[in-house]
Amino acid sequence: MSDILKKLESIAVRFNEVGQQIVDPDIIADMDRYVKLNKEYKELEEIVQVYKSFKNVVDNIETSKQMLETEEDPEMKEMAKMELDELLPKREEMEEEIKVMLIPKDPEDDKNVIVELRAGTGGDESCIFVEDIYRMYSMYIKSKGWKMEVVNTNEGGTAGYREISFEIEGDGVYGTLKFESGVHRVQRVPDTESQGRVHTSAITVAVMPEAEDVDVKLNMADVKKDTYRASGAGGQHVNKTESAVRLTHIPTNTVVECQDGRSQHKNYEKALTVLRTRLYQAELEKKQEARSAHRKSLVSTGDRSAKIRTYNYPQGRITDHRINKTMYNLSSFMNGDIQEIIDALKIAENAEKMKAGDN
Repeated sequence: MSDILKKLESIAVRFNEVGQQIVDPDIIADMDRYVKLNKEYKELEEIVQVYKSFKNVVDNIETSKQMLETEEDPEMKEMAKMELDELLPKREEMEEEIKVMLIPKDPEDDKNVIVELRAGTGGDESCIFVEDIYRMYSMYIKSKGWKMEVVNTNEGGTAGYREISFEIEGDGVYGTLKFESGVHRVQRVPDTESQGRVHTSAITVAVMPEAEDVDVKLNMADVKKDTYRASGAGGQHVNKTESAVRLTHIPTNTVVECQDGRSQHKNYEKALTVLRTRLYQAELEKKQEARSAHRKSLVSTGDRSAKIRTYNYPQGRITDHRINKTMYNLSSFMNGDIQEIIDALKIAENAEKMKAGDN
């Protein structure tokens, strides 16, 4: 417990330092530094408030213990005992909360994301499931008050999407959605199935923290740009102008297409963002692999080929295989009610980190 107090005390010292720095005119003049410090101040403020409450509980426990030892009045002793009976469980509860708060935050957690959904095994049914999952995320994003914009679409043969990618902007988006990466499997009777047999299809979901200019230094001499006529939905302009953009990063052979914007310029900017994000993601995955050599995470392995979740329509259930959690609310889940599984995955990851002593 004294270790927790020491950590909290050092955080309170840092909080006061940052508080003085953000009113320094020299720092205010340096916008990048000011924004970073302001963000740190807000993050530390929450912990410092908890620290004050926790210290108050610890001090009251010490006072009550002293009263029990030194007080001769039976009534006062009884009061001190009652106080201890109330405060000791409260201290334990607060310690657990603080341990979670002190787990180092993933620096990527506050980033916006690019999400890519791709049809896998299962033909047309897989394309339809891409559209279903896209709708599920869209409804969840709306409930969170985040902003979403489609970057690129590739429609399926008869229905749905072979591929759809979209950008999400908001507070803590990557930290919330990062556990969605992997293979999502669906078991249901397709509309085209006359015998009523259950088919299994799969799609892949990739949630990538959006790279900023400072994250990836892109040498434009390594990027080949092609333009072509957009196809699919989007208005009459699509077949008249070469508004669609394809970028190829020659050293890694990474190809990005963007055709959903109204202009070639907008599609080019979006494609550049996605290209940076893909290259950044590749670096992050290397780091995750290196980390998992000594700590194998059940929750976020970074392996996109891992089957993470099954959606079983006949039984109305969803099972997340990483934490062996099954829920029987498939209908509301597909309407964007996915917070429960996200919270469970966060708790599981925090437990792993604490067990590994990362905090």
